Amino acid sequence: MTVHSTPNAQICSFFLEGTAGRLEALLNAGTADARYAAVVCHPHPLFGGTMHNKVVYNTMKALNGFGFPVLRFNFRGTELSEGEHDYGKGERDDVLTALNWLKQEFSLPILFAGFSFGAAIGLRAACPDPDVKALLSLGTPVAAEGRSYTYEFLHDCAKPKLFLSGDRDQYGPAERLYEVTAAAADPKRFVLIHGADHFFEGQLSAMRSAIEFWVRDTLLQAAA
Repeated sequence: MTVHSTPNAQICSFFLEGTAGRLEALLNAGTADARYAAVVCHPHPLFGGTMHNKVVYNTMKALNGFGFPVLRFNFRGTELSEGEHDYGKGERDDVLTALNWLKQEFSLPILFAGFSFGAAIGLRAACPDPDVKALLSLGTPVAAEGRSYTYEFLHDCAKPKLFLSGDRDQYGPAERLYEVTAAAADPKRFVLIHGADHFFEGQLSAMRSAIEFWVRDTLLQAAA
């Protein structure tokens, strides 16, 4: 692993060794008393999604604000990441690569977060992992990019979960999201941001506030 740090060592740029080649990654450093390490997965790369996406970045800022080290990476075939887009199958391996790196680097429980495609793919990889203790799904897609997403695996995923979407999400209509979350195992929370579309345009601060409230209320109070 080659790491390039900023002068204040708060952000490290490096490559993860994935099954399809090197994956471009960024780590925002945490504090010595961090209670979790986190990974945030980006939206669909064939539609412009990267780890620099605004929702991904603001999610990282919300989690890093609690002192958590936060890993972002580009899926295979995206920007400087090697390999080719694999329509979800290989990308699940990319998520596992990121989770394994966090386990090796930090002796902390892991918080998974994903946006859109990153949520749909990442949840499948993170739910069965015993080291992943909580899950955050942003803009959970139900029908997007010409395909449908199913979430039956959430029926047995008994970890704290936050489903956070806009009430104008064009890829996750509220009534369909209610069905997904209702069928998911407890504990869970479903939050709709009023006036927000799939990308939380104009509502990123409200999105961040909802994430921060959930972390404080569900994760940090339980660990206190």
